[in-house]
Amino acid sequence: MAGPRVVIIGAGVVGAALADEVSARGWTEVTVVDQGPLPATGGSSSHAPGLVFQANPSKTMTELARYTVEKFCSLEVAGEPCFLQVGGLELATAPDRLAELHRRHGWLTAWGVEARLLTPEECAERHPLLNRDRVLGGLLVPTDGLAKAVPAVEAQIRRATARGVRFLARHEVLDVLQSEGRVTGVRTDHGELPADIVVCCAGIWGPRIACMAGMSLPLTPLAHQFAWTGPVPALAGQTEEAVRPILRHQDADLYYRDRFDRLGIGYYGHRPMPVSADDILSVDEAEGMPSVLAFTGEDFADAWTETRSLLPATQEAKVEEGINGLFSFTPDGNPLLGESPDVAGFWVAEAVWVTHSAGVGRAMAEWLVDGYCSSFDLHECDVNRFEPHQLAPEYVLARDCQNFVEVYDILHPLQPAGEPRPIRTSPFHGRQQELGAFFLEANGWERPQWYEVNAPLVAGRSVPTPNDWAARYWSPIVGAEAQATRETVAMYDMTALKRLEVSGPGAAAFLQRMCTGKVDKSVGSVTYTLLLDHDGGIRSDITVARLGRDLFQVGANGNLDLHWLTRHLPADGTVQVRDITPGTCCIGLWGPLAREVLQPLADEDFSAAGLKYFRAKRAHVGSVPVTAMRLSYVGELGWELYTTADLGRKLWDTLRRAAGPLGGIVAGRGAFNSLRLEKGYRSFGTDMTYEHDPYEAGVGFAVRPDKEDFIGKAALERRRDGVRRRLTCLTVDDPRAVVMGKEPVYDGDRTAGYVTSAAYGYTIGKGIAYAWLRAELAVPGTVLHIGYFDRTVEAVVAEEPLFDPAMSRLRG
Repeated sequence: MAGPRVVIIGAGVVGAALADEVSARGWTEVTVVDQGPLPATGGSSSHAPGLVFQANPSKTMTELARYTVEKFCSLEVAGEPCFLQVGGLELATAPDRLAELHRRHGWLTAWGVEARLLTPEECAERHPLLNRDRVLGGLLVPTDGLAKAVPAVEAQIRRATARGVRFLARHEVLDVLQSEGRVTGVRTDHGELPADIVVCCAGIWGPRIACMAGMSLPLTPLAHQFAWTGPVPALAGQTEEAVRPILRHQDADLYYRDRFDRLGIGYYGHRPMPVSADDILSVDEAEGMPSVLAFTGEDFADAWTETRSLLPATQEAKVEEGINGLFSFTPDGNPLLGESPDVAGFWVAEAVWVTHSAGVGRAMAEWLVDGYCSSFDLHECDVNRFEPHQLAPEYVLARDCQNFVEVYDILHPLQPAGEPRPIRTSPFHGRQQELGAFFLEANGWERPQWYEVNAPLVAGRSVPTPNDWAARYWSPIVGAEAQATRETVAMYDMTALKRLEVSGPGAAAFLQRMCTGKVDKSVGSVTYTLLLDHDGGIRSDITVARLGRDLFQVGANGNLDLHWLTRHLPADGTVQVRDITPGTCCIGLWGPLAREVLQPLADEDFSAAGLKYFRAKRAHVGSVPVTAMRLSYVGELGWELYTTADLGRKLWDTLRRAAGPLGGIVAGRGAFNSLRLEKGYRSFGTDMTYEHDPYEAGVGFAVRPDKEDFIGKAALERRRDGVRRRLTCLTVDDPRAVVMGKEPVYDGDRTAGYVTSAAYGYTIGKGIAYAWLRAELAVPGTVLHIGYFDRTVEAVVAEEPLFDPAMSRLRG
């Protein structure tokens, strides 16, 4: 079949890859337009230095890069390769960076990419220009190399053209046409092109094109310096373009590549130089490439000084030419992929560097043709992941510039984002400040990690200090708060969790269709259930509380859940979905004494019989109306108590005043995470994502296969008996060996999987790490090892949950 009419805007590495991939899947009524000439269109692809390093803390980003490498290795133009697989070498010139290389080696090993750690001598053997005395060690990835972007574009254009795809050079898009909320085509300076689907792959011009479709794209073009030396005498006579591995000297924000007898130098250490997409000239207006700005030599001075120290042979050369080339940055450093929430058929594939381009082309082609992406988990890349405040121009500019500054920094997994902050604060924020809260950020919310007021609780307790890396953004107070929660009662600020209201006469039937569990139950019921994609992969785990005949409250994981529900709403208007998070707040009141705090304050019966586990009711706590749900993600008796934002502070004060005489405390996210892992509760986005199904992830109990049809049901039935991997609980006896997540797990010398969530269990007195393992290893008692920096940590597969398997504390 020819497929729908598709117009792709932009013929750089992303547009060309998408045209190739989508036509290979049978869609050939495809037109690719670009304002520039082909194959060097004048965008970022045309000047990209081409260095492809696959190491990334994101499994998805590494896999996108790996596919790009594999595909580019298969491409050639006129007998010349499109990829020079010379390897990639990352250097350490400081102890912290050497430790970081061990961590990066762990990522690569976990994600299945070959990598080796090198001694200083081995680094110098691989790259003889190095000053051996400056180097402490290195990380070699043999499959890294140099992507020749323009030839790769040409090769993919030729493949797509052979299948019937049409490429139109020198066609500038002037408008995105739409009717009744759906795209109908584009208007160019050569006329209109009708389309059922339009995909924006315009790179640095992306925000301008997206605006034509009414879409705010959180992307900032920033100038990045790249320079070429003149001839380097030590390289004289080099007849091959590149023979040494590409280099990253991240301690100085530098990278290097060969080009015959010259060196290319890329630099991120200069001041951020943002440019508005509206100010970038068109191809016809620019004297040269519009994506290339004049080189500012004064910004490059430190880079050249450092280069001559690291690579002494360059002292006999000089910088002959340079550019300030424009590249795309986003608030979280990930691409922007997916469909507009407002204009059906308008898609974007933006903020994609050459490194990930072919992978993104494949991912988008699968998504468009099949309705889902089967090769990659794209939840970190979905353009609809952002909260409204994250689309504000001031926010986008600040965070995009920060990501430029931090592109080579050593970032801790818990390290909070910088300015602008604070952005979102719960009604309890002032009280939390008074109690010495240490705040981290969650979806823009200031969320306490622990409270200094609880420092006296540490005395006399067994709270081991973890290793130096795990001890960052940690305090022994975390352990004291976790133990105190199990002993008395604690208040947790749960406001940062997304809350959606689903209402209308069709609400029950709609949620039945969307969810894996039965949610069309009595008023007051609460159901833990899943949202699946059409291939049976987990899109989210949610709670659905029925608060009225036609009224439900959904506890969701983020904006992607809102988008997923909204895009599946029936066209007859019988269902409405609304984000109620900003106007509401939530306190988790949990612990064995929780009922003694709540019942005297309430006008309803909160006994075990009066409100059973996984039930909800409306009540008053003192003078505050609340929606109380008997849920607990810390494994203790208690409730989630919801009220409106204006009454939040009153609720906080009321509960705290009542809890104080019973030894009750306030507690932070550090304790919460420890307690939820002791109980075996999964976290979507960390423990399970789109690539996993419920049976692998250990949440098959949330699926009702006997219920009427739900999204993903047919695909899930096909996957049920083919479980090859499992999310598995591991315990670690060494109290200092607290891992942080994303570390490789070994069965002997063989990689067996990777860690997802980890923390110390202060109740059970062991380290906890959940990990994806080959199914045959997920047997209690199996001894494995976790790779952690330059050591391995013994871990044992354990039965879960580790705490209160009989659920007696929850149901009491």
